Amino acid sequence: MIEKLATDYILENGFISETEAINDGLIGLEIFDTPIVGYASADDELFFKYKTDYSIMYNKFMVPKEWLNCATTVISIFFPFTDNIKNSNIINKKMPSDEWLHARYEGQKIINECCKYLVYTLKEKGFDAVAPSIDERFSATKGTYLENQDNLSNMDYYSNWSERHVAFVAGLGTFGLSKGLITRKGMAGRFASIITNYKHDITERTYTDIYENCIMCGECISKCPVKAITFENDKNHTKCSKLIDFTLEKFSPRYACGKCQVGVPCSSKIPK
Repeated sequence: MIEKLATDYILENGFISETEAINDGLIGLEIFDTPIVGYASADDELFFKYKTDYSIMYNKFMVPKEWLNCATTVISIFFPFTDNIKNSNIINKKMPSDEWLHARYEGQKIINECCKYLVYTLKEKGFDAVAPSIDERFSATKGTYLENQDNLSNMDYYSNWSERHVAFVAGLGTFGLSKGLITRKGMAGRFASIITNYKHDITERTYTDIYENCIMCGECISKCPVKAITFENDKNHTKCSKLIDFTLEKFSPRYACGKCQVGVPCSSKIPK
């Protein structure tokens, strides 16, 4: 049911309108390919590990039943970008393409509306549901509480719900060196999730290691404009965030980068 609802919504709404397009050539641009869906038990032990293991989510994570006390299932959805979106972002090595800016900004708006639609539909069918990332209780920070921004570290970037971590639990994929999640349709795209008491068979996790789908080829290291990714120290969120802030100043209200997700072996599939 969820797969069809999400797919139909994207087919009908997953494009750039005339009023949104940065230029006339992008009117009607399709942003997403067919979504893929994974299902996790709301009581999966990994959710509790996220909450209690400080090294993972810094004790900020809210488990599914804190969002919805009758929860039985967590639905994770990956919305892969189209080839047009991905290929456009390879050309300029420093700045995001117009297509990628749309995919990141308008694309996220489309996903948020899709989540609202899925929650509404589930409730119409007699279930309860919530989408944490658009819920008023959702919170995320990147160290804005610190007076001295030069002292930022990775532990200053956190939220109380992580779409990528949820997707890992729901069997959609594993992390890559750039901290994106590599699904069977690759890494280039966006995630969303719904917590509900709608019961569904759980998606089997075919992996055990958090980096199992990553071949550690280092292509994302060479693609990063600000050298935020290394083998030794993984990803430096501060360097990445400062680049995103720069693109926001330049392209406001849009912002993006995504260079580590394109022109790499994991862009559209699990690399071999």
